[in-house]
Amino acid sequence: MQLARVLGSVVATEKSEGLDGVRFLVIQPLDKHRRPAGRTVVAADAVHQAAPEQLVYFVSSREAAEAMPVRFVPVDHAVVGIVDDVHLVEEEE
Repeated sequence: MQLARVLGSVVATEKSEGLDGVRFLVIQPLDKHRRPAGRTVVAADAVHQAAPEQLVYFVSSREAAEAMPVRFVPVDHAVVGIVDDVHLVEEEE
């Protein structure tokens, strides 16, 4: 799982079977300090309630496909949780 910030949504005029009613979100992956890490990605909203500017966590690959209501649909990323708070534990050097 990885942290991300929801930037917005994507509208799809056609979807694969099993994805009807599923929203697609544009998310920015984040590092442990909540700074952007890599490129934005499109993720299916498996929690059905993620909104712009929210901090979420997402999964990729097979785990993303299994997180959907209909399993093994063609998605590469899926939002699987909304983060309420983050506590970073300082690492010893």
